[in-house]
This record gives sequence, C-alpha cells and structure tokens, in this order.
Amino acid sequence: MYPQLSEREEFLGKEIVDAAYKVHKELGPGLLEKIYEACLCYELEKKGIAYKRQVEIPVLYDGIKFNEGLVMDVLVDELVICELKAVEAINPKKIFRG
Repeated sequence: MYPQLSEREEFLGKEIVDAAYKVHKELGPGLLEKIYEACLCYELEKKGIAYKRQVEIPVLYDGIKFNEGLVMDVLVDELVICELKAVEAINPKKIFRG
C-alpha cells in the first residue's frame, strides 16, 4: 500500500525514536513541548543528524502565499517531520460494550 522506505528514512526513523525515548526516559511526562523539542534536537545533534526547529510552512491559496503561523516543530535532515505533543494527563479509552 505504501512505498518502501529508503535506507536513509529507515535510519532516521530509528534514530529519532531512540532520541525521543532517551528524552522521555530522562524527563518523564508533564513538561512543555518546547522543552522536549529542545532536548530531542540536542540528542539529534549528538548523533550528527541535521535538523531545523520551528519551520514555517506557507499556505498557498488562490495564487497567494500566506504566512499565517503554520509551523512544523522539527524537520529532520530535510526528510522527516516531527510534531511533538505533550499532554497534562492521558485519559483511558472508554470501551463500549453493547
């Protein structure tokens, strides 16, 4: 259904997950996304992996380019987009038993 990932995409995926796990293990839950983002990028930097933070994405509409605050958290090696999310609490799923 989906095309096979390239060797570079596979490598980056594994390294990003490893870096994210290290950050989560060290800091745990409950902090602001900005803190996790900074620490994730630090881990990527230690691995020698290029990244950009807070990359603005223009929206094209009717031939006009709008820069209205659409921003990706981290762009890794010009190939992988990382959107970080932090929540105060995780709610359990409600299971419908009908």
